Amino acid sequence: MGEYCIVEKADHIMTVRINRPDRLNALHPPGNAELGKVFDDFAADDDLWVAIITGEGRGFSAGNDLRYQAEGGERVPMPRGFGGLTSRFDLHKPVIAAVNGVAMGGGFEIALACDLIIASDQAKFALPEPKVGLAALAGGLNRLPRQIGPKRALGMILTGRHVSADEGVQLGFVNEVVPHEQLMDAAMNWAQQIIACAPLSIRASKDVVYKSLDSASLQEAMEAKYDSVQAMVSSSDFIEGPKAFAEKRPPNWQGK
Repeated sequence: MGEYCIVEKADHIMTVRINRPDRLNALHPPGNAELGKVFDDFAADDDLWVAIITGEGRGFSAGNDLRYQAEGGERVPMPRGFGGLTSRFDLHKPVIAAVNGVAMGGGFEIALACDLIIASDQAKFALPEPKVGLAALAGGLNRLPRQIGPKRALGMILTGRHVSADEGVQLGFVNEVVPHEQLMDAAMNWAQQIIACAPLSIRASKDVVYKSLDSASLQEAMEAKYDSVQAMVSSSDFIEGPKAFAEKRPPNWQGK
């Protein structure tokens, strides 16, 4: 357990709970730096295949802790961005956001930096920065249009309006909405479905999807060489999968 988050690890899954409930899990530089270290460790640990991030108490994260900033709080470098995720572009392992309440500003940007968003029916999303003279520069202005299209994204960005979990599904940035008390079970169900697959196949798939979105053409994306795909093809799991299928048994993934 860290100072600003609670971390649990079991069965190839890491669960991280942002732990500043007295400030609706708004994050300040020390909290972001701590989460950056947590996800550095996740990336380096071969036994961890999927992460879930959520918040303690009533909120997922209210974003940047403006009160801390106004009080002249200490500035700490946070090269990985909000939640240790928004400026992280080299993580091939999947991360699930389990949004249990408000996800505002930087909090929403953390969720957008995740690969899946599972939301409580009590979740609320917004990029309200323009209402306080700021802008969502931790990826919100970049990721949201890519995920749901510019017109839908600008409908949120230019108004700063709050969006419910159900509307998040309609807009396309939420994967599933569940009753509040079922949120962590639902997120864990998604994680378990992922770890039933070969971990290097999952990492190659995530890597190719995101890099393809940055490619100029479909042909370029399909003909590109990906280190993650080479790692998958060179792994023992590349042999284990077809072997287990032929022998009609569950595969024993090694992640290497």
